[in-house]
Amino acid sequence: MISRQSDDKPRRRRETPVTTPVRDLPLLLLGSGADPASERGVDCPGELPPASDPRLVERAAAAKAALGDRVFVLGHHYQRDEVIRFADVTGDSFKLAREAAARPEAPYVVFCGVHFMAESADILTAAHQRVILPDLGAGCSMADMATFDQVEECWDVLEDAGIADDVVPVTYMNSSADIKGFVGRHGGVVCTSSNAKRALEWAYAKGKKVLFLPDQHLGRNTAVLEMGFSLDDCVVYSPHRRDGGLAHQDLRDAKMILWRGHCSVHGRFSKESVDDVRARVPGVNVLVHPECRHEVVTAADRIGSTEYIIRTLEEAEPGSSWAVGTELNLVRRLAGAHPDKNVMFLDKTVCYCSTMNRIDLPHLVWSLESLVRGEVENVIQVEEETAHYARVALDQMLALP
Repeated sequence: MISRQSDDKPRRRRETPVTTPVRDLPLLLLGSGADPASERGVDCPGELPPASDPRLVERAAAAKAALGDRVFVLGHHYQRDEVIRFADVTGDSFKLAREAAARPEAPYVVFCGVHFMAESADILTAAHQRVILPDLGAGCSMADMATFDQVEECWDVLEDAGIADDVVPVTYMNSSADIKGFVGRHGGVVCTSSNAKRALEWAYAKGKKVLFLPDQHLGRNTAVLEMGFSLDDCVVYSPHRRDGGLAHQDLRDAKMILWRGHCSVHGRFSKESVDDVRARVPGVNVLVHPECRHEVVTAADRIGSTEYIIRTLEEAEPGSSWAVGTELNLVRRLAGAHPDKNVMFLDKTVCYCSTMNRIDLPHLVWSLESLVRGEVENVIQVEEETAHYARVALDQMLALP
């Protein structure tokens, strides 16, 4: 369990100003404007080294060596190879946040991932540690699909339908600190793609219905394929339609209320992608992430989290063929790591995570060299009350059987 301080004193104190997560995202283009509280529409202060600088690798290595144990670099699996090479630890979002919390001797945590991941690391790390995101524009389209105001409005709809007392909110790790905080306030839990079933079992032992945020596909796939629900037990709440586009009776009849959100990468895979690769590659094994559409996971041979995908390929028979439905940086890295196996991308079209790819070598060099000069830029800090309740929801996840 994560220890919590009592409510009658501040959770943490820091010298840098607090940036409160936005409640409703402004209409700004990526890389335009300057709103450091938003996951999008921010400028990078200072001057980035040019991407064409042939000394970038040398500069990154030199800055990291100069910082020594004062910096801990985290690299998400979907990062570019040029960034991953400088990571002290690689993993999925929750693993990386926990790794950061386990390194209190490092005052600076450089998180090569996206905004919500850095927020989780800030929530879990000690007060003296500062979490740095090399590019504040590295957001997450899925996390953006559920804002605080939208979820508050949804809860009002559930109250109007007379079912709010029966609903337990469950949010995927891929959500903003605001949403995690909302879930913590309402007695819910955070989940990952590997423990979603355990989280749902806990929630249904506590209530009659679940509001699952923000990824409808992970929620549906877990409920139907692992919990034994039918597709008719699930309804989809759309934040852009009046009352979510649902009648009150629809909400009363449903067991699973899915938020209309999805991963822009995993949502691209289709049943046609699966059919096509099976026709082209005899004996191919289709391995996909549970963020994929329901018709994709039901057509696949294996479904699992990023860590499960990595482990499956490590244990696969030499000479076997695998079509993998997840982010392209990871698939290419896995193909290179297993030359004795035929590892390919599930779809014919390129499918990088565009916001994850905003963290590139120039941004990493800029972050590290700024720290060497004593300049701490792009600090991610979650507002105190939000952090407290988000931590409550994360604690509940860690307490799952």
